Formats: sequence, C-alpha cells, structure tokens
Amino acid sequence: QVQVEESGGGLVQPGGSLRLSCTASRSIISTSVVAWYRQAPGEQPEFVALLAPRGTTNYADSVKGRFTISGDNARNTVHLQMNSLKPEDTAVYYCNLKKFTLPTYDYWGQGTQVTVSW
Repeated sequence: QVQVEESGGGLVQPGGSLRLSCTASRSIISTSVVAWYRQAPGEQPEFVALLAPRGTTNYADSVKGRFTISGDNARNTVHLQMNSLKPEDTAVYYCNLKKFTLPTYDYWGQGTQVTVSW
C-alpha cells in the first residue's frame, strides 16, 4: 500500500500564493498520472490540474494562468504552485495518483485545507 500525503495548505490573503506538495511513500510519481482535485464545503469535487508521466499537464479553466503543476521524481513529490489566489479557491485540496496500465492503482491523500480570505 502506498501512502500519499499532501502538505502546504493554509490561510492566505486574496492575491497571495501557496505551494502544495504531494508526496508518495514509494517511487511511483514518474509512472503515475498525478492530479489535484479540490472540494469546497457543500460542493462537488472539482478537477484542478494533472501531470502525466511524459510531462503533459492539464488545468481547469478556473486556474489556468494562475496554478502550475510540476514533478520532482527524485523526491517522489508533485507540487502545485498557486498564485493570485482568490476566495473561490478556498477548498480542501486532494492529491490522486493513478496508473491505468497493469498493474493499475488509484491512491488518494487525506487532503490539505486552503483558505483564501482577508
């Protein structure tokens, strides 16, 4: 079983920045599709960004130009740099590691809270 841990959340003012990190307990980042999702209170989970094994990235329209996802395979870590944060970015952010070819896997972290407020 692989443990996935998110970190870096916190309270930040509108316009500020945070960097979230997603670390796996085994060296699987390089073979995973790593995605960030978020869920605000009373809302459905929402896709935020993903990083594919060959470096392809994809972002939700709501975060394009403000968020950047990047990988550090040596540290089994993926980062989500969040700039120009808005109150509507407030949510619990979850990291997901998934592999679609055999052997498949689908691992989730426990989430990290991001609050954007004055």
